[in-house]
Amino acid sequence: MNFAESENQLMIAQTIRDFAEKNIRPFVMEWDESQTLPIETLKKLGELGLMGILVPTEYGGSGLTYFEYVTALIEIGKVDSSLCLSVAAHNSLCTGHILKFGNEEQKRKYLPKLATCEWLGAWGLTEPNTGSDAGRMKCVATQDGDHWVLNGTKNFITHGKSGDLAVVIARTGELLDSHGMTAFVVERGTPGFSGGKKENKLGMRCSETAEMIFDNCRIPKENVLGKIGDGFVQAMKVLDGGRISIAALSLSIAVGSYEAALKYAQEREQFGQAISNFQAIAFKLADMAMEIEAGKLLTYKACDLIMKGEKMTKEGAFAKYYTSELAVRASSEAIQIFGGYGYTKDFPVEKFYRDAKLCTIGEGTSEIQKVVIAREILKG
Repeated sequence: MNFAESENQLMIAQTIRDFAEKNIRPFVMEWDESQTLPIETLKKLGELGLMGILVPTEYGGSGLTYFEYVTALIEIGKVDSSLCLSVAAHNSLCTGHILKFGNEEQKRKYLPKLATCEWLGAWGLTEPNTGSDAGRMKCVATQDGDHWVLNGTKNFITHGKSGDLAVVIARTGELLDSHGMTAFVVERGTPGFSGGKKENKLGMRCSETAEMIFDNCRIPKENVLGKIGDGFVQAMKVLDGGRISIAALSLSIAVGSYEAALKYAQEREQFGQAISNFQAIAFKLADMAMEIEAGKLLTYKACDLIMKGEKMTKEGAFAKYYTSELAVRASSEAIQIFGGYGYTKDFPVEKFYRDAKLCTIGEGTSEIQKVVIAREILKG
């Protein structure tokens, strides 16, 4: 396997760097402190083709591969990892679910709007009492003639209040039945569909996380994604690809932390020389550089398999688990290198440190990744 960066990847990286310096970096802390979701910036990213990277051109997307997708997320996230989370969730979860399991009519109806970010996407699996244990979900859908009636609450949903379109997994069968859940497309404005509490978070503060509430929400049967009862199975496959997104997001934090620490260590002087000359600091930088490279290779391996249409459950879990824990380590070490300045909001590493922890929780905790990996390797 040759994982050298392609011309497309290099071009995308440079395009995003130029865009980010003008449209993202000046506003990072303002968005963070006010917890503002910069929808207009997301729409500008849509104009660049970055909100439908994996969507085929026939549906209005960029028609690129997971390799370009990972590159784009790293470049966005090393400037603002919080904004990167919104880009990742929109691409891999809502848009990705419709792309993977929608019929032709659904794809033509929804993907062009999502790919350009005319519509912002949300994806609802988690509930107040069911995170990793999705089989016990209480959000239910019952059939009533040509409609399904949805009742219940989803929480910790990216764009739960501001999303124009949501893919929602609801129980349509018996509790704990893996074939007792169904995926639905729900448009904002549908009677009975509303946004609830917006979470006040430690990090990832400009990426909106909120409840979605369904109160006798009537959904036409045409909005069922795939077969009735396949919602949970679909969600697990969507999350396989989603773990590549979180791996890329995690790498963006590690890369951003490393680049900031490397620059600072070469400029900051103590005892008459740059602190990068001290082995204690140089070794921290060496570990970060090596682990980032290892994380990229794990992520690219998962990309390679998914692009070939091969199973990558284990490899996706490898990448997500390793890189998310790396994001926490790298951002912590970056603060240590910055010393007291790293603990202030004048430098980017304190935000990376706050943002990093979510990567070990969202789209399958580190503990769940180990369960997935163990199950896969024990199959033989």
